[in-house]
Amino acid sequence: MNTTENKYVISGYEPKRLFRFFEDICRIPRGSGNEKGISDYLVAFANERGLEVHQDEELNVLIRKPATAGYENEPSILLQGHVDMVCEKNNDTVHDFLTDPIIPYVDGKFLKARGTTLGGDNGIAVATMMALLDGELDAHPELECLFTTSEETGLNGAYAFDYSLIKSTRMINMDSEADDCVIVGCAGGLRSDVSVEYTPIALPDGITPVKVSVSGLMGGHSGENINDGRANANKLVAMLIKDISSSTDTYISAIVGGSKDNAIPRECEAYIAVKDADAAREAFELCASSIKDALGEDDAAFNASFDVTDAANEYATLDATKALIDFFYRIPVGVLKMSLAMENFVEFSRNLGVIRSEGNKISFVFSTRSAIERQLDSSIRVTNSFTDRLNMTEGVSATANHYSRYPGWEYAEVSALREQFVRIHEELYGQTPIVKSIHAGLECGIIASRCPGMDIIAIGPDMKDIHSPAEALDLISCEKFYRILSKMLTEKQNG
Repeated sequence: MNTTENKYVISGYEPKRLFRFFEDICRIPRGSGNEKGISDYLVAFANERGLEVHQDEELNVLIRKPATAGYENEPSILLQGHVDMVCEKNNDTVHDFLTDPIIPYVDGKFLKARGTTLGGDNGIAVATMMALLDGELDAHPELECLFTTSEETGLNGAYAFDYSLIKSTRMINMDSEADDCVIVGCAGGLRSDVSVEYTPIALPDGITPVKVSVSGLMGGHSGENINDGRANANKLVAMLIKDISSSTDTYISAIVGGSKDNAIPRECEAYIAVKDADAAREAFELCASSIKDALGEDDAAFNASFDVTDAANEYATLDATKALIDFFYRIPVGVLKMSLAMENFVEFSRNLGVIRSEGNKISFVFSTRSAIERQLDSSIRVTNSFTDRLNMTEGVSATANHYSRYPGWEYAEVSALREQFVRIHEELYGQTPIVKSIHAGLECGIIASRCPGMDIIAIGPDMKDIHSPAEALDLISCEKFYRILSKMLTEKQNG
């Protein structure tokens, strides 16, 4: 039987207590939607130490630790992170995320998991808060530690939490993946579905069914990579069939592209029928060549194909086809506006992430991002306008549905926490950290909207390849992250 000491794989790193807690929570399944085990564990942890604890119906947990002697008059601080993790595994890995523990191992300076995601995102925040609540620091103000649920599947826990329980007016979120960076803003966003139903017709004689497809693109995150010049497969297929339809009569049946609304699609295929197959192929080849010449290095593996195929069951009329092609060819996607306040920062974007087809129905799924609410409102109006145009075509019925809207977190001109982090980073490591906003969602946006005036930053240790079985947590960076955090907490704000 293993002793308590040798059941841990991390050694030689400080604070030991933090890493012990991280390995402990690796033993508790905590995929999004399966957080009861970790939530109850945190409640028991607080009760064992006589700490004030609140658990809500969404399994969020708030634990409060009193200030140490001499810090009673210091302002309290909220520390926050999410308990759930993304559950991905290699194809040859046997693992049940509902019941099996994560098996961590040390590879050089990195902590990884055997065949699965590690859960460093955001388990490192959970373990850090547990270490602090367990007495790792001898001196600190009152600590409020908020452990939220279902962050990875829609920020649901943060939405549901009752923020009237919070005393603090300053907060450190620990859901960042770079120790030389402090995040000071993030995008809000919304999802939009446009569902189009067309009246099917029988194809005229002499029409050739064709499949047009695009593959080999890099893809990526629709926030973090939206300004990297990577092509959107759905939009490229729109370009191809638009050129084809300009050369010969074209009837559309179905389009299938992308897999997630928040990912830039790498592949797409459209099932059409054309009157003149030779003219269609020529138009396709010219357009495909032009596209290839314009693509960047990330999309060097681009491939486009034009294949005669079996006839589909249902096709739209020529007019309905034209309206459908115009819709997803013309609606703006990608970067819509760059920030004037922050260099090289995307302020507003829209991604056409998914196109699905079922019978005579085609659905287009968009993800829009901005920290500015009026820009999200603008995206709704634009999408509705394009949808209204579809409804002006005989034989076409279209509806737009907007949902899963979440607020952004706007950059604050004044932030004592930001300035404190920058100063301490410079003092300890002789380097000025990067101060940036991100074009992706964080729980900070929700918390900022529910706690007006809250001074917020987001920090964390270096991690790479999160949300994949290659996920790696830099243990040396964890030490650096904790050293900065602990100095921030022990510095007195009131002299």
